[in-house]
Amino acid sequence: MKHKLSSGGLVYSTELGRMCPGCRQPVAQCTCGQKSVPQGDGTVRVSRETQGRGGKAVTVVKGVLLDASALVVLGKQLKAACGTGGTVKDGVIEIQGDHVERVMAALQAQGHKVKRAGG
Repeated sequence: MKHKLSSGGLVYSTELGRMCPGCRQPVAQCTCGQKSVPQGDGTVRVSRETQGRGGKAVTVVKGVLLDASALVVLGKQLKAACGTGGTVKDGVIEIQGDHVERVMAALQAQGHKVKRAGG
């Protein structure tokens, strides 16, 4: 017995990156207008995590109320401020290393309301 996929489709392409679920176009060229700005209380939370990373520390920035493209730009600015690498995944900015204080200072300088989360 064959089963049909109910909502199947291309989610990620190595050529184009993430795909919009609505119009099935690359997120950068989305035509359906599903620009998702995360909802939250307006407070950016910065923490240090090591879980699942082989003991290596990563600075995690959550709760930034920006769309995906602006979040990538902010991630690039924070990586440059810390002089290290990192990534932006699912609305969360990850900076390699323990740079909590430096990231908090950079975000406050840009006018964000920042809190330290975790220990």
